[in-house]
Amino acid sequence: MDEWDQLLELASLEAGIAAGRWVTVAEAEEAAGVSRSALRAWYRRGEVPSKVVDGPHGPTRLVALEAVTERASQSPRLQRKAKAAGVEGELAALRARVEELERRLSALEGG
Repeated sequence: MDEWDQLLELASLEAGIAAGRWVTVAEAEEAAGVSRSALRAWYRRGEVPSKVVDGPHGPTRLVALEAVTERASQSPRLQRKAKAAGVEGELAALRARVEELERRLSALEGG
C-alpha cells in the first residue's frame, strides 16, 4: 500500500511540474522577484511547500510557485522594495503574477 501511495504522489508531482505548479528555486526566484535566501527561509519555516526530487544533476528542490508568489505578495520588505522602485517594480510584480496565472489557466484548460 505504501508503494502505491508513493506512486500516486510521484504521478501528482510530475503532473504539477508539467503544469508549472512546481518549479526550481531558481525559477521561483525569477518569477516572484525574491532572493534565494528568502525562498530558503520560507520553505525551511514551512511557509511554502517544497520537495526534493532527483534531477539531471542530482537532488533538486522544487517549490510550489503559487505559494511562493502568494507569500511574496505578503512580504513587507518586497512591498517596500516595489514602492521604492516605483512603477517599474509594480509592473514587474504584476507581470510575474500574470505569467503565473496564465500558466495555471493553461493547465486548467488542458494545454
